[in-house]
Amino acid sequence: MAKKRIVIIGGGPAGLTAAYELLKDNGSEQFDVTVLEASGEFGGISRTVRHNGNRMDIGGHRFFSKDDRVMNWWKTILPLQGAPSYDDKKLNRAHDMEPSGPDPEKTDEVMLKRHRVSRIYWHGKFFDYPVSLKPQTLKNMGFIQTMKVGFSYLKSLVHKLPEDNLENFYINRFGKALYGMFFEGYTEKLWGRHPSVISADWGSQRVKGISIMAVLKDAWNKLIGKEKKAGEGETSLIEEFWYPKYGPGQLWETVAKHDEEFGAHIVKHAEVVKINETSDGHIASVVYRDADGAEQTLSGDEFISSMPVKDLVDSIADGNQAAQPVPAGMKQIADGLPYRDFVTVGFLVDHLNLKNETDIPTLGNPPIVPDCWIYVQDTSVKVGRIQVFNNWSPYLVKDVDNKVWIGLEYFCNEGDDFWNMSDAECIDFAANELVKMGIIASKNDIQDAHRERVKKAYPAYFDTWYQIDDLVKWLDSFGNLYCVGRNGQHRYNNMDHSMVTAFEAVDNIKSGRVDKKNVWNVNTDKGYHEEK
Repeated sequence: MAKKRIVIIGGGPAGLTAAYELLKDNGSEQFDVTVLEASGEFGGISRTVRHNGNRMDIGGHRFFSKDDRVMNWWKTILPLQGAPSYDDKKLNRAHDMEPSGPDPEKTDEVMLKRHRVSRIYWHGKFFDYPVSLKPQTLKNMGFIQTMKVGFSYLKSLVHKLPEDNLENFYINRFGKALYGMFFEGYTEKLWGRHPSVISADWGSQRVKGISIMAVLKDAWNKLIGKEKKAGEGETSLIEEFWYPKYGPGQLWETVAKHDEEFGAHIVKHAEVVKINETSDGHIASVVYRDADGAEQTLSGDEFISSMPVKDLVDSIADGNQAAQPVPAGMKQIADGLPYRDFVTVGFLVDHLNLKNETDIPTLGNPPIVPDCWIYVQDTSVKVGRIQVFNNWSPYLVKDVDNKVWIGLEYFCNEGDDFWNMSDAECIDFAANELVKMGIIASKNDIQDAHRERVKKAYPAYFDTWYQIDDLVKWLDSFGNLYCVGRNGQHRYNNMDHSMVTAFEAVDNIKSGRVDKKNVWNVNTDKGYHEEK
């Protein structure tokens, strides 16, 4: 029997997971799988950038999921550590080690267990993220602001607003005062739009279950000594996560290696530019532009796409064998789908101008702050978050004892003034913000710097997104096309959500299931975010 030909567009988490699931357990006897990756790297925005011996995580990726399939999958690829990492050993920090797991000091293919510390930097002071009710929090806010926060929250309990936008979603959970402090400005910085014009669906998927009541419950559990295990609790409250020794890109590079060992054909620098239909409304082939600029045609029986929906529809419209043109309404929805693009600037410095006032031991002289992420809510600067790569994994930093490697994350639109800055201009802009915030004393502290730009990093929930259900219905009418992943579904999926969409698509292909609702139902209120 002839093998079924599967074409996978995209070598990110969804695409590489789909290839793995198709080909494991001798799947190459049934399937001929080709993965087309437009860039020269694997992992999409979950890749790791190397620069002068240091590594940058694009966006920060905590390996955590409520789905046991995903957690087990990850530790199959990179086994959990069985001995302390460099910094934990040096600082005598405790983690539960995996029996017979690899030693990260001796082995590269290993998954670390890391403490999650993320805080908000507001008016020069640190607040827990999510906000906690510690005495230090109240002290930082001051008496008057604390009273405003308390009374506005009480008002939100008795006067609920209709949750038809993200602003009302936040106010209902935190009160207007806290919303104004920690959500309004930051959200507008992230999306370039005020929360009042963004769908509440984004909040439902990203901070579902996080509220003042959740904070109170979390504080009470800690007070009575009830521990939270990995996988329990709500989305943003986890306190431990897994992380590959050399960053998220290491995992996806390892998956790609396994995919090829299983029999996958992986083509880098293969940008899909056209998609051809059959006369009965199925996908017949894709046309991609190879590394030399030549167009190559690849036919298939089933197609799995993680390319941005906007680009997917454009490719169908440009297909030179299209049985019929793309309906004008569908093209209009696809063309209007909004994205937020991303720039990160890495800085290598001798030390930060921030004191570690926590009880968490860290490396450095003086010791650095323990944060993985610092959320910058101050609207007087453009930077949205700061990553401290030393705290994600000590192996991301060439000289982790004596240098601090940080990444400033900016949200912008492709083609705007910030995006179009030269590397030197952008680095200087970011350096000035570091000094303005007091993160470093002066630009003379900077030893090295690097900028990365990422297109379509964040699918946004406004403009024609409100008509996306119509577009989904039309895309599903191509019986052999499966849309997976963050950009493939235009949904702000985490890495694990993207993987689960691939699981579901592969299950459909293997079982012959026609209905694709299971693929689209990943990361929706009715499905993925149920508590264990």
